[in-house]
Amino acid sequence: MKHNYFRYIFIITVLSVLVLPLAGCTTYDNFREAFVDDPEDMTNTINIGVYEPMAGVDKRAAESEIRGIELAHKMFPEAADGRQVNLIYADNNSDINAAETAISTLLTKNPTVILGSYGNLYSLLAGEYIKKAEVPSITMTNTNPLITRNNSYYFRICYIDATQGHLLANYLHHEKVKKAGVLLPEKDDAALALATAFTNTLRDLTDEDDPIGYYEKYTTGEMDFTSYLKTLRESGVKYVFLPGEVPDALSIISQSEKMGLDVTFLGDMTWGEENFRKGLSAGVNPERIAFVQFFAADGDDKKFVVNQARRDFLEAYEDTYGEGEPEEAVALGYDAYRIALDAISRATGNSPRLAGGQQIRDVLLSDGYQFEGASGIIRFNKNGDPKKTAYISTWKSGAVKAIYTIETNQQ
Repeated sequence: MKHNYFRYIFIITVLSVLVLPLAGCTTYDNFREAFVDDPEDMTNTINIGVYEPMAGVDKRAAESEIRGIELAHKMFPEAADGRQVNLIYADNNSDINAAETAISTLLTKNPTVILGSYGNLYSLLAGEYIKKAEVPSITMTNTNPLITRNNSYYFRICYIDATQGHLLANYLHHEKVKKAGVLLPEKDDAALALATAFTNTLRDLTDEDDPIGYYEKYTTGEMDFTSYLKTLRESGVKYVFLPGEVPDALSIISQSEKMGLDVTFLGDMTWGEENFRKGLSAGVNPERIAFVQFFAADGDDKKFVVNQARRDFLEAYEDTYGEGEPEEAVALGYDAYRIALDAISRATGNSPRLAGGQQIRDVLLSDGYQFEGASGIIRFNKNGDPKKTAYISTWKSGAVKAIYTIETNQQ
């Protein structure tokens, strides 16, 4: 026992003699990384967290985001320097109470970047944990502006609610529309934000003092919209924005079709989901529907470009799942994974040490950062919100078709 004690003291003494002359220099830094620092710093793997509702009411919607993430991981299982990527899952169970436990547990597993969550509330709850841990995180379909506000570690690759209203006004300006209408639910802040952005942008683009020729409010869940539609017919307006909930929009569109109104209805990104298409009555003319999308597999306008990233994504999706066209959320999940890996690789460079959260965040926030993904060109502003290619689309033959492409320089 005494022999082992003196042997231990001898080893510590020798190490001290070797280390002291090196303090403050590069050689010492290398020594510290190899023998003193947490060995996780030198890992050959990258952990990417997947924070999503994998059970409960939001499971189905989240599956599309997860499908995109997993497809990208299958295609790109390692970083540029050869480090392997592990996906670490955290199920927030479609419940705000479970979400707190899920994000806390996920952070103990040292993810380099976190992807998710579907559902604004779950991401809002996770925000403070992510910010405190300094782990860059990317949400795919959250539109609530509070998620990225005052949190430099949270990013998104879809637009906030208000910006979708701006994009729709841009489309109407392209179509040379001078007057439009708005039909929205009362006491709905998100719908009001969309409508306000739509109205203000249309006013700016058309130079009309009052570009809104029809403006009505209804109560969410109403079943009979006949009176509103009669007023709409009398107004002569041909384009109407419906920023409310999907069930209300479906009722309005279907009843308008029965009344024979010659009106095109405009909506947000939720209109591109399969449940919206299935909810449309059989007689609805797709040319009378237009909505915001952040991904389109195909398009009718001349500016629509199938870049290599989009082509690779579509081919991989077909090979892997062999079914129809991917939903928008699949493409956004795919791009989120690829952006995460790209930022990690850029921040790490040739260093044997994996880049930290602040370094990765700074890459994403840098002025020159740009990524060409399956959904188009993506870059981030100082708030972590995107400036990216967007599409105004419609439903044709059971598939989403882009009818107008909005490039980043038009925004």
